[in-house]
Amino acid sequence: MKMVSTKNNLSVVLRSPKESDAKEIIEFYNIVGGETTYLSFGADEYKVSIEDQENSIKSVNESDNNTMILATINDKIIAISTISSNQKKKGKHVGTLGIVIKEEYCNLGLGKIMMDELIDWCKSNGITSRISLTVRKDNPRAIELYKKCGFEVEGILKNETYIDGEFFDTMVMGLII
Repeated sequence: MKMVSTKNNLSVVLRSPKESDAKEIIEFYNIVGGETTYLSFGADEYKVSIEDQENSIKSVNESDNNTMILATINDKIIAISTISSNQKKKGKHVGTLGIVIKEEYCNLGLGKIMMDELIDWCKSNGITSRISLTVRKDNPRAIELYKKCGFEVEGILKNETYIDGEFFDTMVMGLII
């Protein structure tokens, strides 16, 4: 557990998830899915059972190359960041980064704080030497953050996302650590 402060001096606790967080994690994802079109899922599209989420939390907490960090205020989840890695030898060194922040807590520097935490965790785990992520090409706020953290654009996936009759390109970005 770690206490951090945002740009407006909001005190936020960063911590690992507990199995008892499963229901709130599911609810969080289903809410934030409706706050933006930048995520890979929409409102109420995070269809995971509480039992499956509990098992996922247990698995992440027991893993040496996967992590989940919850950002909380007054024990309420306001953001989640993850590194998800393959367990096969050839890909075990690659962590895929995900970060989701509740809309009302965006633009407070929390994204940078969580990115730094994930990158530091990857550097210290003794396994991860590459972090990958995907981001919609029309999401300048996120792209700027990722570049500030050292990520480089590695490619474009054309028409990767389809929303309300419109196609969007996705950028693939990577960081070698």
